[in-house]
Amino acid sequence: MKTAQEDRSVLDSLYRISSLVSQTEDPREALELIIKNLLETLGATSASIALINPDTNRLEIEVYRGLPKSSEEIKLALGSGVTGWVALHGEPVLIEDVRFDPRYITLKQSIRSEMAAPMILQGLTVGVVNVDSEQVAAFDEKDLKLLVLLTSEATKVVGRLWLINQLKEKAGQLQALISAGQQLVATRDQPTLLQSIAREARRLMDCRYCAIMLLTPDGKSLKLHALEGPDGSVEYQEELDLEQSTIGVALKRNKQISVSDLARTEEHHFVPFVQSDQLRSMLTTPIVVGKEVIGVLNAYTDVSHRFNNDEKRLFTTLASLGGVALENSRLYSRVFATEESLRRNERLTTLGLLAAEIAHEIRNPLTVIKLLFEALDLEFPAGDPRQQDVSVITEKIVQLEEIVSRVLNFGKSRSEMHSPHDLKKLVEDSLVLLRLKLEQSKVHLAYEAPREPLMVEVHKGQIQQVILNLIINAVEAMPEGGVISVILGTQLLGERTLASVTVKDAGGGVPEKMRGKIFESFLTGKSQGTGLGLAISRQILKSHRGELELLETGPAGTTFRFLIPLLQSD
Repeated sequence: MKTAQEDRSVLDSLYRISSLVSQTEDPREALELIIKNLLETLGATSASIALINPDTNRLEIEVYRGLPKSSEEIKLALGSGVTGWVALHGEPVLIEDVRFDPRYITLKQSIRSEMAAPMILQGLTVGVVNVDSEQVAAFDEKDLKLLVLLTSEATKVVGRLWLINQLKEKAGQLQALISAGQQLVATRDQPTLLQSIAREARRLMDCRYCAIMLLTPDGKSLKLHALEGPDGSVEYQEELDLEQSTIGVALKRNKQISVSDLARTEEHHFVPFVQSDQLRSMLTTPIVVGKEVIGVLNAYTDVSHRFNNDEKRLFTTLASLGGVALENSRLYSRVFATEESLRRNERLTTLGLLAAEIAHEIRNPLTVIKLLFEALDLEFPAGDPRQQDVSVITEKIVQLEEIVSRVLNFGKSRSEMHSPHDLKKLVEDSLVLLRLKLEQSKVHLAYEAPREPLMVEVHKGQIQQVILNLIINAVEAMPEGGVISVILGTQLLGERTLASVTVKDAGGGVPEKMRGKIFESFLTGKSQGTGLGLAISRQILKSHRGELELLETGPAGTTFRFLIPLLQSD
């Protein structure tokens, strides 16, 4: 009769344990109920369940009853104590008197006998169940078999609850990934995008810090672009040599790498955070765009942590989303640049049509002016500067006619308009034209030129247009007056010898935001300017196989130089 009652008690106990799946979804709550059930079924005075921490590979007491609170601090290595021995060997054990077993570690002085059984899930030991009694030989082999049976059922229940929680966690991560992906794809600005990736990565990985480092243009180092910490975005600068870091290895091999203990490695990045926040573990994942690795996404924890496969896959997916978002950002930038270029071209086309119409309207009155001026037949005594002015006016009327014709015949070859000229003479003639403007603007001229001629094959009017534009710009850069230096010389470029003209002013310099775009059409810093002067000048010089360049600019002044190939002598 007693056996039948014992059997029923065992069946009731098994049923209560197996039904926990339907009673709770919290594994810890299930373990608490399992402990209570074991105490009642086996008549024990205390019990505990210790689980193996995958990060430290040590046994930590998860739940207990009848033991002191200090039991929570126990962390046993595999093989240490009775619990560690069972975990290491995967076998149950029965101890009739713990005082005579050297493996026993005292948790409570009154305990005399103990049983322990391994929790084995899919062939791996994940924990140990212990039951104790204050009586010597309180348990027998039959009780041990019962403990093994109940532990096996309890392990299955807890395993199913763990699986349910993992599935819920994965579902939540998937939803978070979708949400993060939508947010990242919608972000256009690259700095904002990088910080968003770091923020989402930290939230999903539940880590202390997340960082994004991108490959520098020379491909030799990684530069920090975003760092997200407990208090949000962190302002910090860091650059790592690829040859001196695990992170560099991950990038070069395009392979995810984890470091479980940063303190034991030779990693020397983020030193202030590693020290102040006691960062322990790191996971670094390459960011790939197409087939090109452009950087890494890093996660840091402040506890020793062994990243599992699910976490690694999640981080890899997030890095991939980040790569797609970065590529989209780059493509959008190109689209916007192309759109801006199209707008500029459209404005240039409109300007061209307008210029042709204006040129057509100018041609007739210009012809009248030329005929009337020639009819005046102005003659002045030798040495009278007005005679030189008459020559200049005649020459400029002819130049205006050529400009009008060139606009009307835009697109036709103009090589026949090029002829040999002394660049010194062109510059000096241009300075004569500007003498009144220089005096009115209180600008003094420092002019230097070699004695020998600088013969070049150019379109005279166009080159003078460039010279005038540079000098007028220099004058306007000095509203209070000053000194402009115009220096002529030669420059050896490869196998070519070029004539050079340098114009230097003492103005305040080109604004920093405009320096990279000063040769673009319609860019101007003057309220009355068109923004075409430098762009046209550079185009003229390119058509002469020359170049216009900004040598330097700043508070001390601005220096431009243009180069034109010297005419080769026979």
